[in-house]
Amino acid sequence: MKTAARQHIPVLTLVAMLVGWICSVPAIQADQAKAGSGAIRLERIAAGDKGGQAYRLVYHVNVPPAVFWKFKTDFDNEFVTDNRYIREHHFIQRIGNEVITENKYTSGPDVFFRWRTRVFPGEHRLAFTLLNPQQCNQDFHYGTIWIEPENGGTRVTQETFFDFWGATFWAHNPWKGGMKDFLTYTARWEQETALRLLHRYRDVK
Repeated sequence: MKTAARQHIPVLTLVAMLVGWICSVPAIQADQAKAGSGAIRLERIAAGDKGGQAYRLVYHVNVPPAVFWKFKTDFDNEFVTDNRYIREHHFIQRIGNEVITENKYTSGPDVFFRWRTRVFPGEHRLAFTLLNPQQCNQDFHYGTIWIEPENGGTRVTQETFFDFWGATFWAHNPWKGGMKDFLTYTARWEQETALRLLHRYRDVK
């Protein structure tokens, strides 16, 4: 009896995930239209040699690349916690082109995720790595962000590779708190926040 029940679990899970995804599409499309900054594209990509999960996130921000770059590299700020998924944010240090920050999130383990971000101004590229994956119940988490001009604004492309217990479910979960919800919300939040803070970074040298 227990064996038969186990056999039905994957099928039921897939059906539930499909229904959730179908129901979530109108809400996501409405959010994108509200942002007024073009579509947010999220796709899963091939994982690296370590395995795990990976994605590519692409979105447009209605501010010039130079402005968005200043916004994105303002690591010592107070506005990051306006993001509903970030509970605390601390700037730790900057040495050369390497910046260390810590974030505590509203979901997951109640610990600070310590990030190292390498900044490449000439390429408008950021490379980030989670420095304490074991403490955060992860195997690894790293990625790259590229910033490019697009139609008078900025095109942002982020590729990320990660693995942790439950990563596969999180990557496929279409509901609130899943990867699609988290990343779509975060991209929309950046679109709106960068535009709101345009006056702050427009004249910064």
